[in-house]
Amino acid sequence: MLGIVIAAISSTMYLLESHLEKFYIFTPSNLHQLSLEAISLHGNDTASVVSHIVSSLSSTHPAYVNLDEEWVFNNAGGAMGAMYIIHASITEYLIIFGSAVGTEGHSGRHTADDYFIILRGEELAYTPGKGMYEPERYPQGTVNHMKRGVVKQYRMETTCFALEYARGWIPPMLFFGYADTFSSTLDFPTLWRTTWITGKQMLGNLAIGKL
Repeated sequence: MLGIVIAAISSTMYLLESHLEKFYIFTPSNLHQLSLEAISLHGNDTASVVSHIVSSLSSTHPAYVNLDEEWVFNNAGGAMGAMYIIHASITEYLIIFGSAVGTEGHSGRHTADDYFIILRGEELAYTPGKGMYEPERYPQGTVNHMKRGVVKQYRMETTCFALEYARGWIPPMLFFGYADTFSSTLDFPTLWRTTWITGKQMLGNLAIGKL
């Protein structure tokens, strides 16, 4: 039975792959522009930056934006931070992620393109290979675009927050987000709260036709 379910899901994903663009409601360029606007207005007042972004998105996408600003810890790939889930569906997620004390870890290798727009601080990233002796640097206002299947080491040396947007197949990414709970933190209350918020968002969006 499990094999049948997996095969059905895989077949559906394969058939929909070439049509994914039809299901996206956000665009990386618009989110980047909105982030730059918020930064220009509020600088390092991150609470106001986040409020500006969310209120603007709520006015343009009222049915798809979570206005309940609940922050939960997120442990993934050895890195620890906090996140506020603005939108979660089968093909997109949009969150604020960061830490006031810095963090470092493995990016994960994902089934979606990931756009990490720095709202405050600086992110360092590293990929073995060409140019491997110097870090990639992403200061405030820039975007670290990790294409689907790409993996990096990343670091936030001190306070750093970002608007993170992923587009592609989101459910497989959840395994990476949950793994540290079972292998190290054992923080099941946070896992439960994350699952509740994410599930509520995904099912709610499905109910109004948003894949």
